[in-house]
Amino acid sequence: MVRALLLSLAQLGDPAIRRVLAKSLGVTLAIFVALGALTWWGLDAALADWRYHGALAGVAASVATILALWLLFRAVAVLVVGVFADDVVAAVERRHYPAALANARAVPLHRSMRMGLGSAIRFLLVNLVMTPVYLALLVTGVGTAAAFFVVNAWLLGRDLTDMVASRHLGGAAMRDWRTANAGGRFLLGLAGTGLFVVPVVNLLAPVLGAAMATHLFHRTRP
Repeated sequence: MVRALLLSLAQLGDPAIRRVLAKSLGVTLAIFVALGALTWWGLDAALADWRYHGALAGVAASVATILALWLLFRAVAVLVVGVFADDVVAAVERRHYPAALANARAVPLHRSMRMGLGSAIRFLLVNLVMTPVYLALLVTGVGTAAAFFVVNAWLLGRDLTDMVASRHLGGAAMRDWRTANAGGRFLLGLAGTGLFVVPVVNLLAPVLGAAMATHLFHRTRP
């Protein structure tokens, strides 16, 4: 994982990686801005009879947007980068695994969108189900953070590696590869989850995660 992270960091200057980073960040932030604008519009209409309704709606919308960024950034960022993941994987393969790139199958846009949406929905549903456990573990001091990391490492490791494996393996072969490399996928997810919780670094986390997943796959592929 350390080598995969260092190689991924070294390639952030690659024009193809920079383009994906710019597009994914732009779309992700646009989604949250749109969410904030819709929240303001709805609250402003609902509070129309109140004095200073515009200011009240603005404050409430700002708070809601900040909370959404904190709670949902990972889900939205992985959904968005899933759409552009093929470009990240291709850039890493072009530099480090040219033979594999020659035999890769481009992932259609509709499949990329479906995979990204599935990742976001799994993140939301699984963490919603786990919320009572997170709350119960608060008394332990570290249990909530540990459970969060374990759960989300499992989710993220699968999502990131599937983005890469789908370019090279069919359904049965992909399932076999997942089973054979469960430990590596978990470690990748753990590293990615760690990147997502570090302010500023979390902006790079989706692209770095996709690049790291590419290195993991090609070091362990059948």
